[in-house]
Amino acid sequence: MAAVQGGMGDAAEEKDIKTEPANDGCGNNNANEGRLLSTSPGSSAPAGGNKSPEEQQTLLAVLQFLKKNKLTESVEILRREAGLPEDSLDLKGSDSSGAGSGAAAGSVDVESGGDTSSLLSRVTSSSSAVAQAPTKAVGEDQPDVNVVLSAYSQQGDPALYQVYYSGLKKFIESVLDCHRAELSQVFYPLFVHMYLELVYNNHESEAKAFFEKFSGDQECYYEDDLRVLSSLSKREHMRGNETLLDFRTSKFVLRISRDSYQLLKRHLQERQNNQIWNIIQEHLYIDIFDGMPRSKSQIDAMSGSLAGEAKREANKAKVYYGLLKEPEIELPLDDEDEEAENEEGKPKKKKPKKDSMGSKSKKQDPNAPSQTRIPLPELKDSDKLDKIMYMKEATKRIRLGPDNLPSICFYTFLNAYQGLTAVDFTDDSSLIAGGFADSTVRVWSVTPKKLRKVKSAADLNLIDKESDDVLERIMDEKTASESKILHGHSGPVYGISFSPDRNYLLSSSEDGTVRLWSLQTFTCLVGYKGHNYPVWDTHFSPHGYYFVSGGHDRVARLWATDHYQPLRIFSGHLADVTCTRFHPNSNYVATGSSDRTIRLWDVLNGNCVRIFTGHKGPIHALAFSPNGKFLASGATDGRVLLWDIGHGLMIGELKGHTDTIYSLRFSRDGEILASGSMDNTVRLWDATKAFDDLETDDFTAATGHIHLQDNSQELILGTYLSKSTPVIHLHFTRRNLLLAAGAYNP
Repeated sequence: MAAVQGGMGDAAEEKDIKTEPANDGCGNNNANEGRLLSTSPGSSAPAGGNKSPEEQQTLLAVLQFLKKNKLTESVEILRREAGLPEDSLDLKGSDSSGAGSGAAAGSVDVESGGDTSSLLSRVTSSSSAVAQAPTKAVGEDQPDVNVVLSAYSQQGDPALYQVYYSGLKKFIESVLDCHRAELSQVFYPLFVHMYLELVYNNHESEAKAFFEKFSGDQECYYEDDLRVLSSLSKREHMRGNETLLDFRTSKFVLRISRDSYQLLKRHLQERQNNQIWNIIQEHLYIDIFDGMPRSKSQIDAMSGSLAGEAKREANKAKVYYGLLKEPEIELPLDDEDEEAENEEGKPKKKKPKKDSMGSKSKKQDPNAPSQTRIPLPELKDSDKLDKIMYMKEATKRIRLGPDNLPSICFYTFLNAYQGLTAVDFTDDSSLIAGGFADSTVRVWSVTPKKLRKVKSAADLNLIDKESDDVLERIMDEKTASESKILHGHSGPVYGISFSPDRNYLLSSSEDGTVRLWSLQTFTCLVGYKGHNYPVWDTHFSPHGYYFVSGGHDRVARLWATDHYQPLRIFSGHLADVTCTRFHPNSNYVATGSSDRTIRLWDVLNGNCVRIFTGHKGPIHALAFSPNGKFLASGATDGRVLLWDIGHGLMIGELKGHTDTIYSLRFSRDGEILASGSMDNTVRLWDATKAFDDLETDDFTAATGHIHLQDNSQELILGTYLSKSTPVIHLHFTRRNLLLAAGAYNP
């Protein structure tokens, strides 16, 4: 399989693009001046030996520089050593406008002194481009504004941009249906870069006409990007514009079959259409695969992100998605059960039931990371007791399925004039917390047990620390109440997360901080400062200690509760990181972004190991299946997409919601997926059927593309409408009762 950087594939096949000057009839060269595409193997050797065109250009540029600085002796020595003819020095300064500047930006075919002159004049007229050539050749992204914008400094005749684009459009519309869908992917990135080139070179009216004529042809899911683009009508607007920097510093990735690519290349070669070919080389990454071209539906399923599809190489790394081996704590469980219930058979039933549900395995999973791959906190006695309670609850868990749907308990926040922005439940479903736009965090007890603070230090000294009920005695009954309010943030609270042991609560806010609150004292213990802008989400690791945050600064950060600096910074998204989620084995973090991609990061080394594209809007919900193999994502496009983490492929699409999906949760055994949306509904999907219908052959296909069945109607198990209450959080209890929460919107 060939992956082609910048659109150039097999070297032997693709060195045959030789372009002649494209003249508009007025003597103006319309090609993108000063840029080398490739040399024809048959072109005659340039004057000065067998130097490559790149070396030839550099040499002449150096000679010109020396001559300008009146270093005539050096010029002579260099000219003689390089074997250049004497007439190559009888050159006058070139007109920097580029009018009449000789050969086009195709192959450099120097056959006479005159051609050499034109070559040098071209070098002079684009000295800024030559200065940056090494940067571009290496393919390094330079987010520096001047470097970014200079990419648009060379240009053809502005009047011909519409002709070029229309010509390509007519060609693509005339090719066979099987190639048309693939080649149509080129329209959007070409349209954007041609428009930006016109704007940068101060051709405001031509840019406006170009935009008006062709913006309607683009796919509907680029609507928001085009709206931002239309506001860039002057060169000054481009400086510091984030969208432009995104587009320029990350090559737009297109996945095209070899046959379709050869068609496109041949057409541009025959038409000598250098303007378009330069953009393809400079700004696009064409990932060529061998095999049948993809259909329109296959392409649509994967496209829509800010920078095109993910390169196939991005999803090839090994991911240890299996679960960690559970600590051996069966014995205390058995003893306790024998004492409490005197039923010897009961503990024996527990183990097989637990294993059959596939949530936490006792044997080491072959796909699991080693226990010591990342340092995890040791289990305290209280954690072991909690695990024993969890196992007891698991024996009473309802097995869900199409014929046995969960009951749903909806917690409605009434009169939430403060503006409810985030909700979370503790794992044992005993507490619920809400983050509000008035910068407060509120915690409620959803059991008869009230919330109490720890006594003051003076009172604690009077307690008998050896007594059995010491944990009860340290709590101050006078402070008992159904809810507590936590003050500390100076902006709306957008994300909250309980620690697995229920001792701590995290909150992230518009003020750029993440705060850690104690649920013993109901005070703030730490303020983590690292993000410079609003922090949209935060999430505790399933093993505690670590947590992740993501925000408007486009990065996610990994923290440990006892470090005030982040341990890892996950950088790669092109827009805000809107949601974060830990993998069940705590070795990976998933992030969803406004750039419409999902990334999976390795906690150990900070590398991005998966990039998933396919959503048509910002992503707001992520959920891992309990067995760690699959990921579900929800976005503003109202679709739920299912991903196979091991193979790095999209395996399902669930359509039904009509608004943004804000929450996704798998049942404790993974048979059912629940989705909550701003359309005021909770929907239940048959996850078992969605994952079992997969054919393994699809994964072994050389192209790595699978055909998605449109079977949402078969997979949906139920739709539950609330009374004007958007669903912003879902949670399955340990016995598989579904809890939902949202604020009533009268």
